[in-house]
Amino acid sequence: MQFSVIIPIYNRPDEIVELLESLTLQSAKSAFEVIIIEDGSAFPCKEVIEPYFNQLNLHYYTQENKGPGPARNHGASKAIGEYLIFFDSDCIIPSNYFNHIIEHLDIQPLECFGGPDESHPFFTPIQKAISYSMTSPVTTGGIRGGSRKMDKFYPRSFNLGIKKEIFESISGFADMRFGEDLDLSMRTMDKGYSVGLIKEAYVYHKRRTHFKAFFKQVFNSGIARIDLSLLHPGTLKPVHLLPSAFTIGYPLLLIMTIWLSSWFLIPFLLFPAIIFTDAFVRTKSFYVALLSTWASLTQLTGYGTGFLKAFWVRIVKKKGAFHNFAKSFYD
Repeated sequence: MQFSVIIPIYNRPDEIVELLESLTLQSAKSAFEVIIIEDGSAFPCKEVIEPYFNQLNLHYYTQENKGPGPARNHGASKAIGEYLIFFDSDCIIPSNYFNHIIEHLDIQPLECFGGPDESHPFFTPIQKAISYSMTSPVTTGGIRGGSRKMDKFYPRSFNLGIKKEIFESISGFADMRFGEDLDLSMRTMDKGYSVGLIKEAYVYHKRRTHFKAFFKQVFNSGIARIDLSLLHPGTLKPVHLLPSAFTIGYPLLLIMTIWLSSWFLIPFLLFPAIIFTDAFVRTKSFYVALLSTWASLTQLTGYGTGFLKAFWVRIVKKKGAFHNFAKSFYD
């Protein structure tokens, strides 16, 4: 069983070093090749990855900036593996990752699969807080592969595997700036291929390093959800409406506290109290729990605001696709 690991990269040379270093430590290192696609970076990674050409079956290609979807498609066109595995450049891969994949596929074959993400002990407090908000069922993050299912599991591009022949048969990733991984998973399911979660095959996902960039990410995720609902009718679930309800209702509680009754302050304070308590239990850190409260508020309001804007633009006004923060997404 041979795998082709495909990693698109844009202006993140330091991150790719950490990812490649983790791949050199894989106990099943002979089972995969690594393909890096430089997506028109102003700060290319070619020089910093030079030492890894002797440690990994590593290939490096460049292209004009076209976005992560086309970059992954470019990498897939160069791949020789039976399975394609896509990682984001801000991931670190545990040393037994491929062992878990091989063991699972031997027992329960899948044509497309994904794994969850976790927080690494050496992540910064902000990264741990963002990881909490993106993986906790309390913030709807549990739909990404946690043990509590709030929606059907769709593999995502930070940790996604698919048979190469199937990837080619569905024409790979669409030319979408956001939500392209969910679109791929949905099209794979629509074709009747087997798709599943391999819980043991988790990755450490660093995500954003500050809250401003995190807000931009989740804002565009909210926009993408509307786009996906138009492309794939029936995939919009009640859980996807919760951030928008929170974005409207939470500030309303504060207004009602000021104008009507102080009793409304109780539910207003209850949410951060629940988040803080749950995060503290999970992370064992007062500071990370405090940051997790802010990260969760950022996630829900960012996603909810993007969702509401896209609903107004695309559903009510019936305009075409759009996204925000295109030029400053990684800033």
